[in-house]
Amino acid sequence: MAFSIEQIRNFAIIAHIDHGKSTLADRMLQHTHLVDDRTMRDQYLDRMDLERERGITIKAQAVRMPYTSDLDGQDYLLNLIDTPGHVDFTYEVSRAMNSCEGAVLLVDASQGMQAQTIANLYVAIEAGLEIIPVLNKTDLPAARPEAVAIEVAGLLGGDPEDVLRVSAKTGEGVAEVLERIVADVPPPKGDRDAPTRALIFDSEYDAYRGVIPYVRVVDGVLRPRQEIRLMATGFHNEIDDLAVISPEVKPIAELGPGEVGLLSASIKAVDQARVGDTITDHRHPAEGPLPGYREPTPMVFCGLYPVDSDDFPDLRDALDRLRLNDASFTYEPETSAALGFGFRCGFLGLLHMEIIRERLDREYDIELVTTAPNVRYEVELEERLRKPDEDSVLHLSNPAEFPEPNRIAEIREPVVDAMIVCPSEHVGTVMQLCEHRRGEMRSMEYLTEERVELRYLLPLAEIIFDFFDKLKSGTRGYASLDYEHAGLRTSDLVRCDIMLNYETIDAFSQIVHRDHAYEYGKAMVNKLRELIPRQMFDVPIQASIGSRVIARETVRAKRKDVLAKCYGGDVTRKRKLLEKQKEGKKRAKQVGAVEVPQEAFVAALSVDRT
Repeated sequence: MAFSIEQIRNFAIIAHIDHGKSTLADRMLQHTHLVDDRTMRDQYLDRMDLERERGITIKAQAVRMPYTSDLDGQDYLLNLIDTPGHVDFTYEVSRAMNSCEGAVLLVDASQGMQAQTIANLYVAIEAGLEIIPVLNKTDLPAARPEAVAIEVAGLLGGDPEDVLRVSAKTGEGVAEVLERIVADVPPPKGDRDAPTRALIFDSEYDAYRGVIPYVRVVDGVLRPRQEIRLMATGFHNEIDDLAVISPEVKPIAELGPGEVGLLSASIKAVDQARVGDTITDHRHPAEGPLPGYREPTPMVFCGLYPVDSDDFPDLRDALDRLRLNDASFTYEPETSAALGFGFRCGFLGLLHMEIIRERLDREYDIELVTTAPNVRYEVELEERLRKPDEDSVLHLSNPAEFPEPNRIAEIREPVVDAMIVCPSEHVGTVMQLCEHRRGEMRSMEYLTEERVELRYLLPLAEIIFDFFDKLKSGTRGYASLDYEHAGLRTSDLVRCDIMLNYETIDAFSQIVHRDHAYEYGKAMVNKLRELIPRQMFDVPIQASIGSRVIARETVRAKRKDVLAKCYGGDVTRKRKLLEKQKEGKKRAKQVGAVEVPQEAFVAALSVDRT
């Protein structure tokens, strides 16, 4: 069935994590009769095993739903995008906003407005979307629909009566949400007769068909056998087939303005179809490309190294293909004296890093060693100590590249503007945590009598390890966090090196604040003493700043009882055996190498930084 552009409605569901976005999407699929009760499953649009296991949405998922309105009897085409809720995946949310004209703002009626809810709302308002406020979980005993509706209306500047009440679990109120979408969300703009322009908003790799771009058509029409060109890379070929997700992949004869679908055009090289590129007709091209997406800024960096060095080419191919599906992480080759060849990768956050690592392991079967995460620093060098042809300002994400302390004039670290929403009774706990993490308070505002919004300027390096866990445990799970990049700030930072048997292990080096260097060094040497197996000689483990050792532990040598065969006799015979053993240990220490097990590298991630 063909739809005119006036019948199309494109909208996204945005909310804080675990407020019921995927459940509401499930009920919409059932209400529009796309999925029957027999084949229905929870989180229907979440296609990755990781998403199901963790109960979170990682990738924004688009689905096409034909819908007949009960009010006017008209047929409509609803294009729904179910977005992630975690702060690490805000790039997915921003891309979804650029493909829509409206957004359903979902708020948990028992928890109220959370930090990520407010942040997503601001993104939607900046994108000029029509906002439809909806309260979810109104059937729970702990629900406070009246109070939360006043919160939401106060933020949006509307009437609390206009906030819809639903229960995504039971399906109550879902029909009213669909009718509001049809009535309030404007149809997309586009000209069917203009030169073809379609924006690539996502893509994936198929072993047989190559790169499969997901597109949103803005002007013109896409059809099978049409010759297309990708404007950024210049690649051109015929479209083999077109399809839409409804909710499974279904072939379609054409995609018109405002419609969303996917195409196959035998794109074999992964760098030929980039997210944000414009597809046009090869013979009658458009004058210029569509405005693409801004490049995401990586916030957290770590090294990924294959356990088996022979897997390095496979890891490079896996990262190429994974970047098609997730354009928000970056990578470049690097080498480590301890770990060999690998990649320095940039991520939007610690959960994002964990998900990418897990996907590499599961989808591509590559065992990895991950170095401790860190952020990108800016180091200004002393002019007189600069090397020839070296810039005065260095940008570093790898502690191994950190210059000698006497060459450094100033170090600047990235800071974030953090918004924390918590119950008023936990304000003291949150402030104490932020102060310990070198935070600087910006503002404190009471949203209601019971909920407080705190704004802090926090170093990003203090957030990426376990800040969120400490925040949740300190407030019994009621606090929520959202942050955005806020530039750079000068700090007193040093490189803390870990030495094993007097040799520096670059994989364990970390850039830390001078006040916290002893804590980090002490925790690392204690952890490694437990994990490194005993040798035939003593193994010293030291933490140092420059040439000054700040913490030390020793893995004691294995002891063989060489006197076991001596029963009495002259004491000189025993002394001779002990001296021989001592010489053997000394020789073993000179030529012996200390093997570091993989658990020791993983332990660098789990050091308690309290």
